[in-house]
Amino acid sequence: MLTIENIEVTYHHTVQALRGLSLEVPDGKIVTLLGTNGAGKTTTLKAASNLLALENGEIGEGRIAFKGQSIMTVQPDKLVQQGLFHVREGRRIFSEMTVEDNLVAASYALDERKAKADYEKIYDFFPRLKERRKQIAGYLSGGEQQMLAFGRAMIARPELILMDEPSLGLAPKVVEEIFDTIRRLNAEDGVSILLVEQNAGVAFSVADYGYIMESGQIVMEGDVDTLRNDKDIQSFYLGVGEGDERQSFRDVKHYKRRKRWLS
Repeated sequence: MLTIENIEVTYHHTVQALRGLSLEVPDGKIVTLLGTNGAGKTTTLKAASNLLALENGEIGEGRIAFKGQSIMTVQPDKLVQQGLFHVREGRRIFSEMTVEDNLVAASYALDERKAKADYEKIYDFFPRLKERRKQIAGYLSGGEQQMLAFGRAMIARPELILMDEPSLGLAPKVVEEIFDTIRRLNAEDGVSILLVEQNAGVAFSVADYGYIMESGQIVMEGDVDTLRNDKDIQSFYLGVGEGDERQSFRDVKHYKRRKRWLS
């Protein structure tokens, strides 16, 4: 579905963000990309959706393909029409428009496919959005705005969704609801998902395969069961120390990860 091969990304022609990064999202699978702040996770998604130019970023080397075709020169709006939708960090909804108008605005991506927007399906997934469909989106709670951002993606009937930190700043109950929706959308509609997260626990609860990033590189990959049982992952991302003692991620020295994985 999505293939990224050995890409190098720089910002302002000087700051290197990605160094020979490769990953793959197979058709119908959920793949998670984990890493600390600054590892390059968001840059990876922006490279795949061709949004780097908005921040003076560019791909110097490598290849990105969607459904077997190179997409490196395809405009972001055309990518949406082809079936690739990026749900960006921070929700990025139209805050001065109603919930309903936000969904209508997203339906433009269906024009070339002659499909009809299924608003009721969105409201079935997120009943609270139906209750608030005439409300100005900027007045929704953070969780409801995330639901709306997800609903906007679903309106476009994507084949692949790039999701950037969907759990960020949300209450645990809302996070559970969002990730239940991710499971359901994948299982019922076969939508492939590349999920960027810092919360490894919730990411592993839905993903089939995972990649671990450090400083613009993939340092580890594997199926979720393999990653979940890895001692380094348990220590650095799941907060489990020796003897099942819980420990804070902040207590783990960054240089220890670097030395163990990148030396």
